[in-house]
Amino acid sequence: MSHTFDPIKFEVIRNALTAATEEMSAALRHSAYSTNIKTRNDFSCVFFDRKLRTVAQAFNQAVHLGSTSVSVPRIIEKYGSERIGPGDTLMCNDPYLGGVHLNDILLVTPVFFRDALIGYVANLAHHVDVGGGSAASIGAFRELYQEGIIIPPVKLVQSGKLVEDVFNLVLSQIRSKRETAGDFRAQIAANNTGVRRICEVVEQMGLETVEFYIDQLMEYTDRRTRSELAKLPKGEFQADGYVDSDGFSDQPVYLKTRLVIEEDGIFFDLEGCDAQRKGPVNSTYAQTYSGCIYLLKCLIDEDIPVNTGLYRFVRMNAPPGTVVNSTHPYPVVGGWETQTRLIDIMLKALAEALPDRIPAGTKAMMAQVGFGGTDPKSGELYAFYETIAGGYGGRLGSDGPDAVQTHGQNTENAPIEEVELHYPVRIERCCLVENSDGPGQFRGGLGVQRDYLFPDSEASFTLLSDRERWGPWGLFGGKPGLKASYILNPDREAISLGSKSTVHLQPGDLVSVRTCGGGGYGPPQERDPALVLRDVRDGKVSIERAREAYAVVVDPKGLTVDEQATALMRANQGKE
Repeated sequence: MSHTFDPIKFEVIRNALTAATEEMSAALRHSAYSTNIKTRNDFSCVFFDRKLRTVAQAFNQAVHLGSTSVSVPRIIEKYGSERIGPGDTLMCNDPYLGGVHLNDILLVTPVFFRDALIGYVANLAHHVDVGGGSAASIGAFRELYQEGIIIPPVKLVQSGKLVEDVFNLVLSQIRSKRETAGDFRAQIAANNTGVRRICEVVEQMGLETVEFYIDQLMEYTDRRTRSELAKLPKGEFQADGYVDSDGFSDQPVYLKTRLVIEEDGIFFDLEGCDAQRKGPVNSTYAQTYSGCIYLLKCLIDEDIPVNTGLYRFVRMNAPPGTVVNSTHPYPVVGGWETQTRLIDIMLKALAEALPDRIPAGTKAMMAQVGFGGTDPKSGELYAFYETIAGGYGGRLGSDGPDAVQTHGQNTENAPIEEVELHYPVRIERCCLVENSDGPGQFRGGLGVQRDYLFPDSEASFTLLSDRERWGPWGLFGGKPGLKASYILNPDREAISLGSKSTVHLQPGDLVSVRTCGGGGYGPPQERDPALVLRDVRDGKVSIERAREAYAVVVDPKGLTVDEQATALMRANQGKE
């Protein structure tokens, strides 16, 4: 059957398939039990056609953009498509089968219409705990087996019924059983929703028509991406940088990137990155590839669809056995820290070529916090996980936003009321970190301070973060943002905690997490004094810092700019 291209029908089918993944997302979020999924939005949903091409994605977590495109085809190939029938759902979290870290568990469900395989729907959700050596399954572990349960491709649902033996086996490894059981059922419901909606589109439009327009969607994305690439500067662009440490040694983790932009795509050459570490900072192939896809998406028109038509334009050399393509059984739970730092370095490589589009250094870390223990009220084991926002880099014409997630990390904050209602913890303080901005003509955003008090119970508390050694870099004369800090009992005998550490807390202990500010863009002395005054009045920048970092003299009584003193100070700076 031949088809004549109809632009209206094309848009209807394209948006209907995307809407199916978005409804999957809504079903998952509204059905989940854990704060991490239902509130923080730490999951993604996607539809593949029967050729295992990515067709449509719901944009929950951009860090998952490319990872599912790697993992789902490998899972189907490993398990065997002939062994999967209507009503089946596979489960997998194996990092070395195209996955990421163990907390991110992927469920894949085939879509059949009248016994014909149409494709697959999948969702990837971060579970608050998957067992292992510490609550929330994050920590400075030395091998993958310490990080939690490893699930190969296995049926969680068969012919529409939960496989109880498999379900119970998985739950027996996990601390937060009630939440995890609810989250798995929410994932199953989300995939079932996707199956129904995809089948409705096929029922209405016809299978051959839908498949024809899926092909057209790939070519449409290809054409538009190629057009956008033509606008980018061509050539080689290089930069390097570091993750502070690997969690066991004090040796920084070296990252190096070379980007080659050509008419037919971008080549990401990661030759020269450090060898994989015994600590948990190793990124899997899928994680690193996802970062490359994210960077390309940042450089092109924002409304270009994300599917296999886009992925064609990314080539990556990530040597096996390095921190950007680790091999079994090296630990990977902190691989996202490396992945998001790598993205920051890739952007840095393009700063000279695209100065009007590239920001200064950002938080560029997940800033993961996990804790757990026995709830004194219920007597049940519990686990909690979240990531903390930080400062974004300043960029031409605009300050960096305060207190945001960065580079594909699209999770929301966990509301204090919800956390305190469900867990034996009090959030004593949640505020911006004054003076954490990277000074610049356009300053970096401020970091976040979040203080966790455990008033009446012991707890295991884990940090899997970074930026305690160096703050995010400035660009074009801008200065670095304030580095992060992690402090046990800051108002008593304060103990500085490492960014990758687990501590056992006693009742009354408090952990203060203070994330970094973003880097500044442009010389600080060129910042508009009125903007500096605004920041002083808002409590973001102190009067002393206004003088020292920006050469702006603020009258402490009237909170006004002393224009004469400011002009003199800036003139004298220019003579130095």
